[in-house]
Amino acid sequence: MLVNNNTQAMSTVQQIKRPDMDPANAAASTLYSGALQAVQQSVTVPTAQKDLDKATGRIDEAFAKTRVQLQTTASSVDTPATNAASGTRSEFTDYMSKTPAERIREQLLKEQGLTEAAVQNMSQQQQDAISKQVAERLKQQQEQQVAAKTTDPQAQAVKETLAAI
Repeated sequence: MLVNNNTQAMSTVQQIKRPDMDPANAAASTLYSGALQAVQQSVTVPTAQKDLDKATGRIDEAFAKTRVQLQTTASSVDTPATNAASGTRSEFTDYMSKTPAERIREQLLKEQGLTEAAVQNMSQQQQDAISKQVAERLKQQQEQQVAAKTTDPQAQAVKETLAAI
């Protein structure tokens, strides 16, 4: 019986048995993948570029149509609607520029069905009573804010973060 103790010959035989290590398969695989990539690039890149150009053209067309529609709508807008929108904006700006005490006073007078002119015509005692009610509500509001901050600091931190966003 013949026994080959040459480990180098054994490893060569084992390498040839593996198809991924066969030099002929490796060369064929390289040629095939290179040819496949060349074919894919020559076919898909121009097609993809054409599709991209078409999509870009459609987007530009949609923006142009929207722009024209907005311009025609803006030129045909009735002035009462514009005045109403600017009036609402000015009311909001006026409200936001008021102090919390002024807001509370306005709310209190609205609840009681009073106007500033009516309050001015009241006696000094009645005006002081309204001022005390405003002060009490302002104090309650401040206490609620302090209580909310001290009872749950994590929830307050989350609220402040969300408000900042």
